[in-house]
This record gives sequence, C-alpha cells and structure tokens, in this order.
Amino acid sequence: MKRQDFRFFHRLRVRWVEVDMQKIVFNAHYLMYFDTAITDYWRALALPYEETMVHLGGDLYVKKASVEYHSSARFDDRLDVALKCARIGNSSMTFTGAIFRGDELLISCELIYVFADPSSQTSKPVPDALRQMLTAFEAGEAMLQIKTGNWAALGADAGKVRTAVFVEEQGIPMEMEWDEADNTAVHAVAYNRLGQGIATGRLVTQAEGVGKIGRMAVHQVLRGSRVGGEILHTLMGVARQRGDREVMLYAQRSAEGFYQRLGFVPRGEPFEEVGIPHIEMVKTP
Repeated sequence: MKRQDFRFFHRLRVRWVEVDMQKIVFNAHYLMYFDTAITDYWRALALPYEETMVHLGGDLYVKKASVEYHSSARFDDRLDVALKCARIGNSSMTFTGAIFRGDELLISCELIYVFADPSSQTSKPVPDALRQMLTAFEAGEAMLQIKTGNWAALGADAGKVRTAVFVEEQGIPMEMEWDEADNTAVHAVAYNRLGQGIATGRLVTQAEGVGKIGRMAVHQVLRGSRVGGEILHTLMGVARQRGDREVMLYAQRSAEGFYQRLGFVPRGEPFEEVGIPHIEMVKTP
C-alpha cells in the first residue's frame, strides 16, 4: 500500500503512554489508532455519527479487525493513519487502513463493519444513502453543499444549529439569540449529503460598505473539519459581490485563532457580550 491509494488521512503523534518496555508502540494501540481515525473519517463525510445512525435506522458493529505489522512506531513519531472504504456488500462494509511514517508503511489493517439493528444487533442492508455517500467520497466528490438565502428559506435549519450551539451548549438565553437582523441578513447553511444542516452564519450590513458576519455556529462534533471555514468563505464571497470594502465580526475569544488563520485581524480591546469574552476582528473581502 502507498499513500496515494488513500484520500483520507488522520494525523497523530505517538504519546509516551503508548510505548512499551521495548520503547516501541505497544501492538494493541495500533488498533486504537485506526478506531480513532474512523471517527475522523465520518467527520470528513460531514456526518455527525450518532445522529446519522439514528436517521438511518441502524448502527455499525465491528465484525472483523485484522492488523499486519511491517515496522514499529516509536515515541514522538508523527503518524498518518489512512483509511478507505474498499467494498460495500449487502450489510457489510470493508475498510482498508494503513499507518505511515512519512512514506514508510508501518502497519496495514482490514476492518469489516456490519450495519445492524441496534436493539437486536441483527444485520440490515446498508442504506442506499450511506452507500452512495461512501462511494462519492472515495471518488473525490464534495461532501458539503452550502446554500445562501433569506430567513424564510433557511431559518428553520439555521435556527436548529444556532439553538443547539448557542442556547443548549453555551447557555445563552433564547430571547437574546434572535433579533430583527435575521429578517434582513443573508444566511448561509451547510448541508451534508443526507440533507442535515450542520453549520450556519449570517451577513448583515453594519454601515455603508461594511458587512458584519455573525451567528457563526458549527455542529459540535464537526468542529475542526473545515465546515466553519466554508461558511465564512461563502459569506465573504457575498460581501465581495455586493461591494463591501470591509467585513467585521465579533469573535468569541476561544475562536479567535480560527478567524486569524482565515485572515481576520483583531481591532480594539476585548469586551464581553452575553457574558462571553469577545474581540472585534476585520478583513478586506
């Protein structure tokens, strides 16, 4: 197996606790590495795993896991764990995996999952929607569709994401989450291939030639999977098309690094909004 055989990679660094008395990674941890990577694989498909399986009416169970050792990883090595869905049967899915240190193949594996009824753990056919999604991902197709529009068109889906993130997760009072700006804003919602809304944001006019991005929210388990960046780029494109010379936003301090990586720079002093530390940030669209 070679790196070019795979589309998906999960990077990790070997921790001290994972090496044995021979000062190499203890053999059982490699299976844990693959299991950690499969969680990120679902993120790459823009799927919140638990909700997706409820939606599909089943769950995945490991039927077989085989590991072949070619060479050893050591403490502090940076490893790339590669995975691909190699075959989809009637009720089973076979994943091929490999662990690389640079271009060197260290470990290969085969994981067979069975789609089954959670209550009885009896097998069921793999849903067509999941089959098509896996096939599309391995073919290099995009997993996201981002729609822009007004509140009437997108408010229901945007509202679900915002309620989950701001009200339920961050504890912001419901009455402080909604305002009149929703009625005039351009909203963006990211959808996965199951039609689930997983991220949102909005663009309002702050002043002449100045746009303001706000209400940026991403499903909790999909943060770090670039979907937030896609929403931001989409809204920046809308601002650019309508002629805004500047776009500003109020970033939660915990998300400041995210916006800096996308070219926004801080302006002014930090402040609190709804009890959460914020800082103003700006960028030319």
